[in-house]
Amino acid sequence: MQHTKSGIPRATHIFEAAIWHYAVQPVCRCGHHAKFDAGLLWYRFHRKGWDDNLRRACRHFWCRPCAWKAGYRVEPLRLEVVPWDKDAIQIKELVDEREWKRAIRRYRS
Repeated sequence: MQHTKSGIPRATHIFEAAIWHYAVQPVCRCGHHAKFDAGLLWYRFHRKGWDDNLRRACRHFWCRPCAWKAGYRVEPLRLEVVPWDKDAIQIKELVDEREWKRAIRRYRS
């Protein structure tokens, strides 16, 4: 977690965005973007053993329209933490309740 100059905390990991009920939005060079539910996204990263740091997580995303044009996967410029809304993409994995509570306990301690 980082703090802005005004002292407001800013999420640096997908897990922090999930705890604070935000969504994660990859932004491509071409301007395409999509919102993902941070809680379900964190669980996918956790299960696969991937690092959920926002800077390193970029390599696991790619822009479909750019890939279609270029012929290879194009990584987004950055991942942004944005307010959650009902239109956020839901990954079809259910978060294991015990695993989620265990992660929150680790975060709090």
